[in-house]
Amino acid sequence: MRSPLSTIRSIRRAAFLLPLPVLTVLLLALPAAAPLQAQDQDFSKVEIQTVLVAQGVWMLVGAGGNIGVSAGEDGVFLIDDQFAPLTEKIRAAVAKLSPKPIRFVLNTHWHGDHTGGNEHLGEAGALIVANDNVRKRMSSEQFMKAMNREVAPSPKAALPVITYSEDVTFYLNGDTIHAIHVAPAHTDGDSIVYFETADVIHMGDVFFQSGYPFVDLSSGGSVQGVIDGVSRALEMIGPNTKVIPGHGELSDRDGLIAYRDMLQTVVGRVAKMKAAGKSVEEIQAAKPTAEFDERWGGGFIDADRFVATVFESLGQGSAS
Repeated sequence: MRSPLSTIRSIRRAAFLLPLPVLTVLLLALPAAAPLQAQDQDFSKVEIQTVLVAQGVWMLVGAGGNIGVSAGEDGVFLIDDQFAPLTEKIRAAVAKLSPKPIRFVLNTHWHGDHTGGNEHLGEAGALIVANDNVRKRMSSEQFMKAMNREVAPSPKAALPVITYSEDVTFYLNGDTIHAIHVAPAHTDGDSIVYFETADVIHMGDVFFQSGYPFVDLSSGGSVQGVIDGVSRALEMIGPNTKVIPGHGELSDRDGLIAYRDMLQTVVGRVAKMKAAGKSVEEIQAAKPTAEFDERWGGGFIDADRFVATVFESLGQGSAS
């Protein structure tokens, strides 16, 4: 039987054979793409896959960003919660790990494939925690330029009730859990979460293991910020640290280094050609991602779109 991750990757690859109008609709329906409304997808066939990461820590894979779970004597701590229609399936998966209630939900950023379950979980008593900028963006209408769509404000019950500017630490289930805001990367509200005892780090969408990253420039994101965020994580972790990406399969320090090196190489090449006066089309034609496309080109962001993002991010003065 094919894993959910394999199925999603196959759908994404096949999507690029479709006509542009159809492709645009499909991209908007992919879980990694953007905050979406429930009617954009059929969640009835989504199954939640549970992956043991370390003692007391799991990764849940469904539709949307990977969920981190700490479960133990103090209750359940969630990192992100995917889409609202999946909340009952997520609760059922968590219940198999612990009979304790979900006490905290920490959002790594504001996108709906990571925060869609907030409303239901908040109404059930979970305390929602995030960086200051996550609450700010969820509280007001947003326009995602890359998706050409407006996102309505979230209901009150979905908003973080505890926010932090730089970092916050939880002492739960025998672990010390550090949530750290990184400089604008995927968005301007990204956090990475490190489980000190379990030696696990959840990267949110600062790390796309499954392909080239989606960097939401209209939400304050920056390609150089992604590199800086990954570099900061690498300073914190060791050779045995398990790395949960925002999207894709469970990884490790070597996988994070390969991702960082790819980003640095592509950004350096694009920056050099842009400084020489090349247009984005000329740079795309030069294929600055060529040797990375087999590994990283299978996600919903193809090479040309990633190069265009790097080009625009450089224009904002956010990368060098």
